[in-house]
Amino acid sequence: MSDALLNILHVDMDAFYASVEQRDQTDLRGRPVIVGGLGSRGVVCAASYEARPFGVHSAMPMATARRLCPQAVVMPVRMKHYAEVSRQIREILLSFTPLVEPLSLDEAFLDVCGCQDLFGLAPEIANKIKTRIKTETGLTASVGVAPNKFVAKLASDHGKPDGLVVVTADQLLDFLAPLPVGRLWGVGAKAEKRLHTIGIRTIGQMARLGEQQLIDHLGEMGRHVWRLTQGNDDRRVVPDREAKSISTETTFSQDIDDREVLRAWLRDLTDQLAARLRHWEIRARTVELKIRSSDFRTRHRAQALPEATNLTDPLWHCAQQIFDRSLTGDLLPIRLLGVGATRLTRDAAVQGNLFDAGRRGRQQSLDQTIDAVRGQFGANALRRASRINETKQDGT
Repeated sequence: MSDALLNILHVDMDAFYASVEQRDQTDLRGRPVIVGGLGSRGVVCAASYEARPFGVHSAMPMATARRLCPQAVVMPVRMKHYAEVSRQIREILLSFTPLVEPLSLDEAFLDVCGCQDLFGLAPEIANKIKTRIKTETGLTASVGVAPNKFVAKLASDHGKPDGLVVVTADQLLDFLAPLPVGRLWGVGAKAEKRLHTIGIRTIGQMARLGEQQLIDHLGEMGRHVWRLTQGNDDRRVVPDREAKSISTETTFSQDIDDREVLRAWLRDLTDQLAARLRHWEIRARTVELKIRSSDFRTRHRAQALPEATNLTDPLWHCAQQIFDRSLTGDLLPIRLLGVGATRLTRDAAVQGNLFDAGRRGRQQSLDQTIDAVRGQFGANALRRASRINETKQDGT
């Protein structure tokens, strides 16, 4: 395969929240840093690489993390500040290609097929992106370069921290073969256990098992998994401005079974989503919630909005309603949480009575003011009252 066809990049920031704190406070550099809730029910959101050898990881109860690494410096979550840093990084990515698909604050896919004449082949672009991020933000990113999104994401994980891993088409099978079966999308804890009972522990062993045998063991999902074992993934990179839907999600390194912790994550994800809609001057008619359990069952639930909007408050109100009725006990603990906007429109016309119009105008003015102040002075310049209340409740 020609290097020119290596067009997909996955950019993933290293220990993002903790790295931002170490950057901002030089005395934290080289020391174990844990970011998360400081209260009795606090949960780790990020751990620096210095803390990880002690067994500290995200989604772990903070009490456990403190016990494992008592010498760690524990910092409160500054989500809005991390969002501002994320916007800086996003601008760097967009300076190379308009085809940027954000996944969360700290990772995105890029398609560089149309800009290689300007910036060089994909591995060169990846290196330039890493250099720009380091120079302009003081942070490190790991980048995977591959023919498709599935392998690019695995490659960026494989090289952490500060890595650059390139996987060409003729290297695909050799790269995938030694990886554990749990790295395949669709293979959750239960499926992994079933495969282990028949002696299948690596992707290479799955690939040799054959498509029909995988279908026999995993049901129809086996057909999808078989394609992944062969390194096949035809999903394209879809930027916000072209998307029929826009979503933001996070995959927890360790599953979470605390509803209030999940609710706090959902609040921040919704805030990110609303800001992206406003950036592209798009409104949503429907909010969709995505919940994935530890055994990889995925639940999608959607609810129509009274009117198309990109205002944070109505989006959060709707997302919270879906969350309350969709997160049943049988799904816990949760591996992934996401919120999306669908049935998008650029039409600004809305219906409603005079009272609604006044309230909507105040919400719009508030959102625009928050976006403008954050853009000029940083994410911590303003914080939403609801978020302040939440952080007080969990002690951060």
